[in-house]
Amino acid sequence: MHNRLNHLRARGSEFPVLLQVVCTLIAAGSCLIASPQTSVQPAAPPQERQSSPIAAAESLKPNYVLGVGDQIVINAFEVEELSGRPFRIDGDGYINLPLIGRIQAAGKSVEEFQNLLTEALKKYVRQPQVSVTVTQFRSEPVFFVGAFKSPGIYPLQGQRTLLETLSSVGGLTANASRRIKVTRRKEYGAIPLPNVQESADGKFTSVTISLGSLQVNINPAEDIVLKPFDIISVERAEMIYMNGEVGHVGGLELDERQSLSIVQALTMAGGLTHDADPKKAYVLRPVLNSARRAEIPVDVKQILIGKQVDFPLLPNDLLYIPRGRTFRSNLLRGITIGVPIATGIALLATRL
Repeated sequence: MHNRLNHLRARGSEFPVLLQVVCTLIAAGSCLIASPQTSVQPAAPPQERQSSPIAAAESLKPNYVLGVGDQIVINAFEVEELSGRPFRIDGDGYINLPLIGRIQAAGKSVEEFQNLLTEALKKYVRQPQVSVTVTQFRSEPVFFVGAFKSPGIYPLQGQRTLLETLSSVGGLTANASRRIKVTRRKEYGAIPLPNVQESADGKFTSVTISLGSLQVNINPAEDIVLKPFDIISVERAEMIYMNGEVGHVGGLELDERQSLSIVQALTMAGGLTHDADPKKAYVLRPVLNSARRAEIPVDVKQILIGKQVDFPLLPNDLLYIPRGRTFRSNLLRGITIGVPIATGIALLATRL
């Protein structure tokens, strides 16, 4: 072993550079690849990964633009004259406030008006702390959250259907999911569709609606009449990813599907390149409650010739098709998945 290492040192800078690469790959591998004992589970579904539609709707309120007829409640620390009292915006768009006087509110977002009050109160309080809450809206609102072109709070303005309202807010972004979720307060009645789910606290019901069904069918049942305070939410499209020796590296949208088979994904990605080694492909799958990915070996060659059952790719999976390997790439790959560094160096030494 000493003779081989001396031989490597004599060859100049090649060994130190390669050793540095090996160490880097070991560090990266320990962070990204799950150990064989790790429980491999797909990532949580979007509704669990992201904030709920109800929380997302609340987050829109600071951006709500105040208008004539809106009623607000102001809470200002150490300013009892203002705190806890309701104020309504008059027909000219103004509010008369103690200490501050007549001040324009219409046309300003809740956050902008809050900042305006903070500045005005600096005459009376060294460091004003002000919050503004809309307690009554000038028109019964609906909330559009997520991957819409113009998310926000919109006046309902009479009986309007889901499709009508979608058009008025500009529709979906290019990378939006094909599934729309409607969440409704229980006091406004049941959503007239099957598969309605109730929230854990019993205060809301929700249903997921296929955008394809909405757009293709004539008078679809899913084109429901919206109710006050409905929350219409849509997430970004779920993706699976292709890398390595495939025709087109990148993401593939699942649209309304729960999964894509490897054959489907390869067809969409332009197939394999001439240099591909499909026998040694693998899927990197997110590990539940972790930032790591577990490596799942997949013999794509056997799948393509019909000798193995096709493999389902789930949201956020990455399918990697390697190039035909040399001994060095085999060695470095072996080290990233757990071969001890001493063993790796010894194996390298036997080849050089």
